[in-house]
Amino acid sequence: MHGHFTRRQFLENALGTSAMLGGGLAFLSNLQPVSAEEAKLPASMLRPDDGIEPTLKLIEQTPRESLLEEVASRIKKGLTYREVLAGLLLAGVRNVQPRPQVGFKFHAVLVINSAHLASLASPDRDRWLPIFWALDRFKSAQAETLKTSGWKMGAVDEANVPSASKARQAFIDAMEKWDEQAADAAAAGVARGCGRDEAFELFARFGCRDFRDIGHKAIYVANSFRTLDSIGWRHAEPVLRSLAYALLQYDGPNPSKSDQDADKPGRRNAELVKKVKPTWRDGQPSAEATTHFLSVFRSASYADACDAVVEALNSGVAPASIADALLAMSSELLMRQPGILTLHSVTSSNALHYAYQAAGDPNLRLMLLLQNTAFMTLFRGSMNNRALPIKVDEFEAAAPSGEDALAEIFADAGSNRMKAASKALAYLNKTGDATDLMHTARRLVFLKGNDAHDYKFSSAVLEDYYSIAHGLRNRYLAAAMFYLPSSQAKDNALVGRIRAAFA
Repeated sequence: MHGHFTRRQFLENALGTSAMLGGGLAFLSNLQPVSAEEAKLPASMLRPDDGIEPTLKLIEQTPRESLLEEVASRIKKGLTYREVLAGLLLAGVRNVQPRPQVGFKFHAVLVINSAHLASLASPDRDRWLPIFWALDRFKSAQAETLKTSGWKMGAVDEANVPSASKARQAFIDAMEKWDEQAADAAAAGVARGCGRDEAFELFARFGCRDFRDIGHKAIYVANSFRTLDSIGWRHAEPVLRSLAYALLQYDGPNPSKSDQDADKPGRRNAELVKKVKPTWRDGQPSAEATTHFLSVFRSASYADACDAVVEALNSGVAPASIADALLAMSSELLMRQPGILTLHSVTSSNALHYAYQAAGDPNLRLMLLLQNTAFMTLFRGSMNNRALPIKVDEFEAAAPSGEDALAEIFADAGSNRMKAASKALAYLNKTGDATDLMHTARRLVFLKGNDAHDYKFSSAVLEDYYSIAHGLRNRYLAAAMFYLPSSQAKDNALVGRIRAAFA
């Protein structure tokens, strides 16, 4: 089918009309465009009298089957993107339980930041789409929570909230003891008494310490703080309490009194950090080191891989060269065995890389780098023996056969992921510009995405593309064709509802 479209026609169809993608996005012309400036949500936006409570109640109390239509009606009357997103974020934290595992229904909260990132990176008229999808996802998770547990965020035990001067140590003590009640009160104390950056480093430390929930703890740390950066620190207390609750998830005996497999890499790496020279951040970038570490990550145990990282840092290799190998390896695991497990090697690596870049404490940054290393080998070890022998730095490019490169690539993704990746690599190498491919991928996620992972994965990959050195950058993005939506997939059911709501 792709031979009948020019590249311009394909982009017009993929990015706005109906012929190729089963209805397209033309209905958005009925909406006032959302500017990039409006979508940015400065931390000072929400004030005590900002009137957000009506929007929050609208989202919490309106039935799922009518929420999108009701919100659309309010938008026509002047409800802004900022108000919708702020209400959605707060409703998620107040109404969705991050247990029994950090994932499943809780993706309704985890995905909000990914949806917002997709909105920020999209043309003005597309910015409503991810948020409307996330609104519906929230209502599903809210209903599931009510059905299974009836949970809602309760009031903190004020008598046990530590003072500002004692909050930090109280939080550390509670988390190290895996004491849920003490951690809840201490998290409230941290929100009240610590600044954003100090709080982030506290939570990042405990978010990366264990491999339970295949990286979702680290993902929640990154996404929750990025969410707070959007809606304002005054909302930190319920978010940090929810986060502490999630980070203390475990099965079996209390981890502070046992030696479980999920905790062993973190405990070992906490000692290994002490062996790294103070000058580790001054190393020189090395493409050869990145290639070497790809080889290490393909076969080494977590202990051997982490030892190799320390040795490299002490010998003058830049940490960025190791980080490149980690991001690239995450995409290789996805190519070798596409699925939910390996997808999380990508999204957890994105979260740990974000935390590494955002943290100021050198020892915490080292810990994040070493834990990312350990997690990568553990993801690899969890794959079954049917993994394909594909190497992200070696697979061959294959030029598209017609003029319509993007149409061909995204059509092939529906039938042959390897072919789509090879053609994407050739396209990126030839054009030297990923913009059109990224915009097309986002639009397809908006139209075809049916799962939170579609948003989480695409936002992670399209963000980290710019973090990787040029030698691997195109290969990293091309490998994403193993999960990005195909143009041949059906539109998700919400597209029709949203279209009708704005008719």
